[in-house]
Amino acid sequence: MTFKDLGLSDSLLKAIEEKGYTKPSPIQEKAIPGVLEGRDMLASAQTGTGKTAGFVLPILQILDNGTEFRKRPIRTLILTPTRELAAQIHQNVKEYGKFMDMKSMVMFGGVNQKPQVSQLRDGVDILIATPGRLIDLNNQGHVNLRKVEIFVLDEADRMLDMGFLRDIQRIMTLLPERRQNLLFSATFSKDIKKLANGILTNPVAVEATPENTTVEVIKQRIIRMDKPRKTAYTIKLISEGDWQQVLIFTRTKHGANKLCEKLNNKQISSMAIHGNKSQNHRTKALAQFKKGEVRVLVATDIAARGIDIPLLPHVINFEIPNISEDYVHRIGRTGRAGANGVAISLVDNDELAYIRDIEKLTKQKFEKEIIEGFEPPHIDEKDIKAPKGNQGQNRNKGRSKNPNSKPGNKKHYHNDKNSNKGGGNRGGGNSSGRR
Repeated sequence: MTFKDLGLSDSLLKAIEEKGYTKPSPIQEKAIPGVLEGRDMLASAQTGTGKTAGFVLPILQILDNGTEFRKRPIRTLILTPTRELAAQIHQNVKEYGKFMDMKSMVMFGGVNQKPQVSQLRDGVDILIATPGRLIDLNNQGHVNLRKVEIFVLDEADRMLDMGFLRDIQRIMTLLPERRQNLLFSATFSKDIKKLANGILTNPVAVEATPENTTVEVIKQRIIRMDKPRKTAYTIKLISEGDWQQVLIFTRTKHGANKLCEKLNNKQISSMAIHGNKSQNHRTKALAQFKKGEVRVLVATDIAARGIDIPLLPHVINFEIPNISEDYVHRIGRTGRAGANGVAISLVDNDELAYIRDIEKLTKQKFEKEIIEGFEPPHIDEKDIKAPKGNQGQNRNKGRSKNPNSKPGNKKHYHNDKNSNKGGGNRGGGNSSGRR
């Protein structure tokens, strides 16, 4: 099967050839024909399998063959959970559509809105946006979504995790009833299917790989570790291995900053990206990391979905995520598009329950290593317990069922009969989940 066999136009084939793509990935092979046929779609694929091209390529062809307008209205809306992911998709749109007369823009918060408003006034065919800024500019009268022909909800599982359900419902009321809907997600939970039922009409279901599985080309190492020795071992790995490009995940913003500081003190150039960093800093850090000007990028899960670095060789889970699905997304930053990669998880005794949950989710049993000099205190398997008040797999279920419930946030989403009518009252200020 080739991209030409999928029915893509010469303009797209030329752009694909320039990108070095030789044949479609499984998700592209299954998704592209359905999108070109105008079908609604519920698609699941592992992170790093090329699912963005799976919807961007056919969308570009549909719009290129469509009606010409004197002033370009927004004809496709691609909604993403994070700024980094929005920026990455926009870059893909520009690269794939470089031989077409197509205008696109990316819209997210954390930056001055004036350039975005100016672009909207000039007219755009494809808008890639995060929910918060989109709703803000709509409320100011700058956004008109009444001509949208195709609506894409990307990384839908992360949308629910971050508490964007009401924002999605609000945005849905701004779209025309007749449109094509595409829902893409790296995992296919019951909550995703429930969300899809409210958006999609007679959708074709596309699943390139079993849900919640990890990419086979990624070598996964699980190393049990004495918690206070994690930093020393991380420095040892990077220094002795002469690793030049390493993505490290922490659970907290403070942890990311602290680790970054310690790495820099050991002459290992590092930068941190997380929700407290300005958008300019996050963009700069990611750009320098991609260029090899910075050896280590330390990130929280908020940034995981937008980091697309070809041939990234190493990912380290400095701390294990308490949401099992996040493990799949984290290690999916390496092993992209069939390339080999290594994901190393440093697991202290308090995190063994998280690893057990991840094993259940991904249906695999990890071989756990112990490194001499970094051994954790002895613990029997029978003594491994889920954190108090947050037992086992319920950690994963709880966040999706009540996505607006976060520490310090007393407002909770209630799935009542009025929840689909305009998204409800947003409480006046910014939603706690906005990015």
